[in-house]
Amino acid sequence: MDALQFTRDHQAYFEDYVTRSTYHSNAIEGSTLSFAETYAILWNDNTMKVTATARELYEAINHKYALATASENMDDPLSERLVKAIARDINRNISGIDDYRHGQVIIRGAEHLPPAANQVNQLMMQLVYEYNHDEGGDPFLREARFHVRFERIHPFEDGNGRTGRILVNRGLMRAGLAPVVIPVEERAAYMDLLARSDYDGLAAMLRRLSEAETERMERFAEL
Repeated sequence: MDALQFTRDHQAYFEDYVTRSTYHSNAIEGSTLSFAETYAILWNDNTMKVTATARELYEAINHKYALATASENMDDPLSERLVKAIARDINRNISGIDDYRHGQVIIRGAEHLPPAANQVNQLMMQLVYEYNHDEGGDPFLREARFHVRFERIHPFEDGNGRTGRILVNRGLMRAGLAPVVIPVEERAAYMDLLARSDYDGLAAMLRRLSEAETERMERFAEL
């Protein structure tokens, strides 16, 4: 099953995937929106009363637009321009990011200290180049390597986790594989894999979640 084509052809699954992806990715970063509230915001369901901060509203809407940006020109290789465009969507009306960070940042709850701001441009150029030339191997390991390195560089002032997870799914879908939704319930295990730079462990998690997503697609195909 071509996951990208399936997503484009099945509106019910598309709404389901966008809602789950947005809810869980934002919840991993601390959003308190419920799944139902996230759905109501994303798809203009006025039957539900939503209690949320302005930031949480923007985070939900922004994630939906960032997913759309990531899905454009899927035949093109990854570029720094696209990485920045996704991060810009993620942070729209929140922090106004339009480029890599200009100062030092910390990762909450992490021992790792990201590199100095003056190293980010070179590190991102190298990361994107090496990713685009990492062909022929296990696509899950490729995405795991990219994701760990991206998060350790932490190229933006905010929104790195959300941006990174969207980029992982772009890579998987370009490879014809089902995307992944890392559930907030697995946040601790996921963060531990990132902290330990455990490429193999993260690849195994991505493979398991992608296989589960394929099964979910098959159930939607029966509707």
